[in-house]
Amino acid sequence: MNPTSDAPLPASDGARGPRLRWGCGTDRGLRREMNEDSFIAAEPVFAVADGMGGHEAGEVASSICVRTLAELPQVKTGSRDATAGLVQDYLLIADEGIRQATDSRAGTTLSGVIVVEQPDGPYWLVLNIGDSRTYRFSHGGLTQVSVDHSEVQELVAAGQITEAEAAVHPRRHVVTRALGTGDESEADYWLIPLEDGDRMLVCSDGLNGELSDERIAGILGSEPDPQAAVDELIQAALRSGGRDNVTAIVVDARTAVGDTPV
Repeated sequence: MNPTSDAPLPASDGARGPRLRWGCGTDRGLRREMNEDSFIAAEPVFAVADGMGGHEAGEVASSICVRTLAELPQVKTGSRDATAGLVQDYLLIADEGIRQATDSRAGTTLSGVIVVEQPDGPYWLVLNIGDSRTYRFSHGGLTQVSVDHSEVQELVAAGQITEAEAAVHPRRHVVTRALGTGDESEADYWLIPLEDGDRMLVCSDGLNGELSDERIAGILGSEPDPQAAVDELIQAALRSGGRDNVTAIVVDARTAVGDTPV
C-alpha cells in the first residue's frame, strides 16, 4: 500500500466531482521494533490506524481496522455516497473483530477523510477516534480538523494546561477512546465543504509528535507533489527523532473545470 517513489501517483479521472490526487507512506521509525500503523488510500477513503498493544497485537488491531474499511461499498465501486452512519457500522464491525482477535488486549486509533457528494456539492467527511489526526491545508493555512481523544486534550479543553505543555506532557500518548479496547468505540465526524485546492493530511501521532504545525505547514505549502510531500514529512519526522511509527497520507482536490490535474 506504500507506492515506490518512481511509481505513478494515483489520481481520479475527474469524471464525477472533484479530481483527487494523493500520496501515502509509512515508516517503522528509529526506535520501534515493528510498525503497528496501517493505512488505506483507496478513493474515496483515506485513513490511518495506529495500533496499540505491542507484541504484534497492535499491528493486528490496526490491520483489522483498515481491512474492514476496505469492505465499504464505496471503496469497491468508487462511489461518493458514504454517510457517517454507514462508516460507524463498519467501525463497530472492526471493533468486534479486534476484540475477538486479540482478546481485548489491543486497540487502534483511526483518523481519516472520505469524499462525499451532496446535492449542494462535494464534502470531506472527516472521522476520528483516538489521537491520530486529520489536518486541512487551505489558502496557505493549516487547520487541525480532528480533535484528539486523549487525556492531555481533555486538560487543554478544561484550561488546565496549554497546547505547548500538552506537547511534552508525560501522559500525552494516553488515549481515552479507541477501537478494540475500552468502553467507547464511536468516532467523531465532521462534514466540511470541499474547496478547490484543498490539501488534506491524515497522519499517526508519530508525525505530529515530532513536527510542529509550522513545520508541517511549511512542507505542505512548499511541495506541490502529494507523494513528495508525504516522503518529506516522514523524513522530517525521522530527522527529528523518529521515536514512533510514522504514517501519512496527503490528498489534493481540484474542482475547477479546465484546470490541469493536481
